[in-house]
Amino acid sequence: MSAINADPNEVQKFSELAHRWWDPASEFKPLHEINPLRLGWIDSKAGLAGKTVLDIGCGGGILAEGMASLGARVTGIDLSEKALSVARLHLFESGHSVDYRLISAEAYADEAPAHFDVVTCMEMLEHVPDPASTIAACARLVKPGGHVFFSTINRNLKAYALAIVGAEYVLNMLPRGTHEYEKFIKPSELSRYCRNADLDMEELIGMSYNPLTQVYSLGRDTDVNYLMHTRRG
Repeated sequence: MSAINADPNEVQKFSELAHRWWDPASEFKPLHEINPLRLGWIDSKAGLAGKTVLDIGCGGGILAEGMASLGARVTGIDLSEKALSVARLHLFESGHSVDYRLISAEAYADEAPAHFDVVTCMEMLEHVPDPASTIAACARLVKPGGHVFFSTINRNLKAYALAIVGAEYVLNMLPRGTHEYEKFIKPSELSRYCRNADLDMEELIGMSYNPLTQVYSLGRDTDVNYLMHTRRG
């Protein structure tokens, strides 16, 4: 694991929870709740039907299956064998078709450069040692003119208060220790990584959670969670 851009502790953390990935009342409840939002946003920008799509850090396959349900030809990659086993097993229940592979983004970029119409890397960058390396791999994997989508968490006091203290310790929406504040990424930093990888930013949009209504929404507030749509030059 030391030779690739991954933190063994992060991989182990999600592997231990893998059997609960498709339980909408589990620790992965937030992923189930935001999936329709992020899926609809991606589809509105890239038109997923008929596209070749790669989901990096696919985990148990919630987004990958969603994109497949819209007619995309989807490959999902992850470094957790347990999560991928859960993802493959769930295909028998859903009937969707997704090609799951145990491989890093960087290694897959060597295998399949400029192969995909769309690349997604959601809720992952804040869990890797070198996010710029992952972003560069995304850029190599997508075709010229293709779409690359990211989502991550901003780094500021509000993000610390809501994404860590609020979500993990007060509301118990996520297991404690899910996130490390130092690994959060400011939009300006993500934009710089993308520019360096020849990815042009098309849109920056925030995702907010209302604890009273328990509803997620997309909007202009990028203080905590945000998504970025880029295209390869």
